[in-house]
Amino acid sequence: MNLALWIVAGLLAVVFLVSSCSKLFMTKEKLAAQPGAGWTQFYSAGAIKALGVIEVLAAVGLILPAALDIAPVLVPVAAVGVALLMTGAALTRYRLRDKLIVVDLLYLALAVFVAWGRFGPESFTG
Repeated sequence: MNLALWIVAGLLAVVFLVSSCSKLFMTKEKLAAQPGAGWTQFYSAGAIKALGVIEVLAAVGLILPAALDIAPVLVPVAAVGVALLMTGAALTRYRLRDKLIVVDLLYLALAVFVAWGRFGPESFTG
């Protein structure tokens, strides 16, 4: 179980790091031209950059506290934050009737799995 939680947390961290790069380093117009980026119409350029920063923090929070054994309780807290972020993403895609909502719901389920698995006194042991 511990290995599965590490793999899922690592996968989510990579996804959020990659996703944050486009939000942080592309203009809103360039990002809006990408497939599946219709959601950008609801947000200002500053809000999109803020989402990118939040995604970087989420990626770091899913891995580093446990890997460095410094406040590993922050991992499930970060996973709950990711779940909330993906809930918002899924609701936005629902408003757009975007088929990529399935991906958001998958990431939501993975984040809930990490949060559920990492809460508890023996959550980082085999």
